[in-house]
Amino acid sequence: MEDLQACRLCPRLNDYRKEIKQRHPHYHCRPVSPFGVAGARLLIVGLAPGLHGANASGRPFTGDASGDLLFRQLYAHGFASQPSSRSRDDDMQLIDCRITNAVKCLPPGNLPVAAEKNACNRYLAEEVDELPDGGVLLSLGGVAHAMVLRALGLRQAEYRFGHARQYKLERGRYLLASYHPSRYNINTGKLSAGRFARVIADARGLLQ
Repeated sequence: MEDLQACRLCPRLNDYRKEIKQRHPHYHCRPVSPFGVAGARLLIVGLAPGLHGANASGRPFTGDASGDLLFRQLYAHGFASQPSSRSRDDDMQLIDCRITNAVKCLPPGNLPVAAEKNACNRYLAEEVDELPDGGVLLSLGGVAHAMVLRALGLRQAEYRFGHARQYKLERGRYLLASYHPSRYNINTGKLSAGRFARVIADARGLLQ
């Protein structure tokens, strides 16, 4: 993979990171690299780092409410060594699992624009290519799902996003979709902890 930490392709995101760094000097405020060993059989793809989560900690889904739900379920299904992670300096280890974001830098309002999604897709394509035969891609949210399809060179009309939908891919791999485990989706009832747990259980079942 190209040197992600040296990436400066998106002027708006570069400027925004500098602005946040001035307000929060101890935050990571740089591109957030994937977490977990390359070649793991489960690759989880979120949208982008959260302001006070991955953008602060420097590790995907670490330090915010969506990560609390994600890691709890990964632990319950044997993909993580502990049920929570609030800092990149904790002892969390992923087991046959890797977590990344489709866009590696914090976007204003958590909404990357098309040019930013396009610029970052090169990194996601490399990560997807490392997923071994028989592996599972789990996309969290519709935007991440669309960017995974772009990285795979697949048409969205044939692989529509929907919670808990499964698609068979080449090389015996699977694409599994889920609503994002965000606090907003939980609070509005769009997603529950139980429904999200079933998706992680589906991922485990596909790997077995």
